[in-house]
Parts: sequence; C-alpha cells; structure tokens
Amino acid sequence: QVQLQESGGGLVQPGGSLRLSCDASKIIYTITAMSWYRQVPGKEREWVASIRSGGSTEYADPVKGRFTISKNIRNTVNLQMTALKPEDAAVYFCNAVTPWRNFWGQGTQITVSS
Repeated sequence: QVQLQESGGGLVQPGGSLRLSCDASKIIYTITAMSWYRQVPGKEREWVASIRSGGSTEYADPVKGRFTISKNIRNTVNLQMTALKPEDAAVYFCNAVTPWRNFWGQGTQITVSS
C-alpha cells in the first residue's frame, strides 16, 4: 500500500520552475517531519529540504534561495522549485518521519534540459 504519493515531476528548461507535491494523508501515525531527497544514478540519495511539524524549515545549500518547502493541514507537502539548473535533475523522493518508522515515496523524475 502506497503511504506517500509524489506528483509534479517532469521536464523543465533551465531557469524554469516546477512544483512537487507529496500526499501523506494515508499515514496514520503522527508525522514529526517531512523532507524531500533526490538521487541521480550512481550517487547517494541527497537531502534537499525538510519541514517540521511546527513549520520550521531547512534547506541544503545547493537549493537555498531557490526551493521552498511548505505543507498544509492535510499533510500534503509541496516543494516549489525555481531557477532550476541541470544539476537539479534527479529522482525526487518524499520522506515522512514518525515516532514508529520512516516512510518513503516511490519518487518522481525531474529532468532539466533545453
């Protein structure tokens, strides 16, 4: 059963914008934080951004000032990405942290190319 569902991936030109969404409404546990990670073939999964239940946010240096993470009361987390660069291309994964376990989505592909 899919607990986290990402959406919004696709192809975008360099300098363009894209918004990813992650629906965590099926998770029955209390979520303490949600994050986005990304991974390119042959590399480790890389943390991108996090938002805690209280609303505080953190960003990896490569995306600071360009990406914005936000959430709504129904546990949907968005990642607004602007000024996209070719090096932002990756499979983006949503992660939810609960006191019992972590959840991962299946990933959504972002391609940045002209």
